[in-house]
Amino acid sequence: MDFSQDTNVGTPRLTWITVRSFSGSTLEQIHCVTDLRIRCPLESVRPTLLCHPGLWRGEIDEFTLPVEMIMAEAKILIVDDDPAIRNLIGRFLASQGYLTQLAETGMEGLSLFRSFNPDLVILDVNLPDHNGYNLCAEMQDMTGVLVLMLTSRDDEADKLRGFAQGADDYITKPFIISELGARVGALIKRSQRKMVSLLAEQAPLQAGDLLIDPAAREVFFMEQPLPLTALEFDLLKFLMENTGRVWRRSELVEQVWKDQSIGDNRVVDVHIGQIRRKMEKINPDFKSSQLIQTVRGVGYKLEASDALP
Repeated sequence: MDFSQDTNVGTPRLTWITVRSFSGSTLEQIHCVTDLRIRCPLESVRPTLLCHPGLWRGEIDEFTLPVEMIMAEAKILIVDDDPAIRNLIGRFLASQGYLTQLAETGMEGLSLFRSFNPDLVILDVNLPDHNGYNLCAEMQDMTGVLVLMLTSRDDEADKLRGFAQGADDYITKPFIISELGARVGALIKRSQRKMVSLLAEQAPLQAGDLLIDPAAREVFFMEQPLPLTALEFDLLKFLMENTGRVWRRSELVEQVWKDQSIGDNRVVDVHIGQIRRKMEKINPDFKSSQLIQTVRGVGYKLEASDALP
């Protein structure tokens, strides 16, 4: 298959992606610990596939991609007025595969922060022109960036102040460079896991000719837009996320309507009926009740196998 051809026509072409999360911060230390199989547009991974054609696994749209290959290399900004420490950390982290930028002052650090947009800031508490605690708070207010504080003071009150300002971790000077590397790796891994969870939450859902894009809150049926109300969308999305499971009406009200006051659980029947009618309006020959099935005396389930062509 030629991945360089333009396939972005109509509804997004989907491919199965196995997002693989690794332990260890260097290539030599990598060991696969978790796999997450998600559905996503081929367009979003084509650059990776072009660079790594060996990932293609045959005629089906299935790939196994390390999470590091889906996300760019982690970017780390190091702000410390001591050139020996600043350069030591920069060289070490660069050798671990991170992208780094170095700053001597708080002002220089803020300028690089805006242009570099780092994933993590290693920040000295005592800078010649800025208070490190205030700088930490300012940076986190802008992007919510991870911050590892450096200080020469081993005072519990200083550590508590750093955490109160939003620091994610704290290390005192002098430190062992391998320990700093381990702390950086743990912070980056935590951030990547959050990104993987976000990818999974936003990954398109598909059952036969029915496609939901949660991020855009759009639904397509037989490549045609399926206009749904907000509640109809939430109900259909919930059923697709839990394919094959039977849900009582009361459970659907609890999961979809949440805190809204619903006097009659039969409101679920109304919304299911509206979704079915809208699908059959696009294709009158489609038996929508085979996709969204009524389980007599109980409730509903979405059965994707019966929706497949």
